Amino acid sequence: MAPPLGRVGPRQPWRSAHALLVLPVVLILVITVVDLRSPTDVHLGPALVIAPALTPSFAGPRTTAAIGALALAAQILIGIHRGGGIGSTNHIVQIITLTVLVVLTVIYSALRQRRQAQLAQVRTVAEAAQHVLMWPLPEQIGPLRIASLYLAAEDEAQIGGDLYAATASDGAIRLLIGDVRGKGLPAIGEAALLLGAFRESAHRHIPLAELATRLNQSVTRYAADLETPEEEGERFATALLVEIPDRDPVTRMTSCGHPPPLLLSPGHVVTVPSLHPSPPLGVHEHSEHTLDVFSFEPGDTLLLYTDGVVEARDERGRFYPLPDRVLRWAEDSPEALMHHLRRDLLAHVGGRLGDDAALIAVHRTHVERRRHLGRGDPGRHG
Repeated sequence: MAPPLGRVGPRQPWRSAHALLVLPVVLILVITVVDLRSPTDVHLGPALVIAPALTPSFAGPRTTAAIGALALAAQILIGIHRGGGIGSTNHIVQIITLTVLVVLTVIYSALRQRRQAQLAQVRTVAEAAQHVLMWPLPEQIGPLRIASLYLAAEDEAQIGGDLYAATASDGAIRLLIGDVRGKGLPAIGEAALLLGAFRESAHRHIPLAELATRLNQSVTRYAADLETPEEEGERFATALLVEIPDRDPVTRMTSCGHPPPLLLSPGHVVTVPSLHPSPPLGVHEHSEHTLDVFSFEPGDTLLLYTDGVVEARDERGRFYPLPDRVLRWAEDSPEALMHHLRRDLLAHVGGRLGDDAALIAVHRTHVERRRHLGRGDPGRHG
């Protein structure tokens, strides 16, 4: 799998921090020289505190303490060479004040470093949870190229209530994209349940509508066992199940209250398949599920998404116009499409989403039509 964009080598941050160290050192030297050459009634020594105050932004407490010690040495040097000497009340007060400020800056730097370590640990745990719950989708399965994007709404979380998964089954690939009620970390448990149920049943040779029934039973049992009286009827999930045969140029879908996908075709054509959705998973124990079949030709791209994408609002309260925006990138590769959508969606909301958002782009590169004795080639459906 290709490395993430923008990744830098391990030595680059080290070099950057050491390059930035020149700034406080130069500040100390400049302030010291200017103060020594200024009239006796001009005192620039107190400005030396700027150097240790800047250092925590790119260095740890030890480096901050070293810059602070250098600033104190410069203050003492100024006191020795200026009128009145180091023993004057003015310079003693300046040295004591600078010492207190340096100590406070070092303490702040230590607390900041500790906070950064805690955040790094949280990110590591979030990444581990993401890889355990949502395995990375393969970039290529047979004739299909796949790219995905996940944007969590909560700070420091990389997974939440949205989910997706893919598995191969009897000459086809099956995909799940879903959205459990809630967002961020509290919804992870329900997302894990739905993902586990899908992986357990999706590889079996059962119709897509029956697979949806099994997922509905799993979510219903989970809700019955765990929901409190106050949460009755509140634990449910929308889901879209997709089956794409390796050879036949069609796609089969079963929707459980989930938004329909977009079909991007050559010539910058974007269409919305007309689905017959059943209620979300967990709402009714004995829901009936409909199978919808549509054409999916070579060169087409199927874009699956959760409602966190189309319900994202800008500062004026306008929803993100996904069909209109994706029209300009309809012929891009799945990877490029995800890159454009990530940048455009975050720009639309001002950098922060109000709900989790997930997208999957599936591009068919080649189809070998399956010929049956006594039958013609399959045509377009739906």
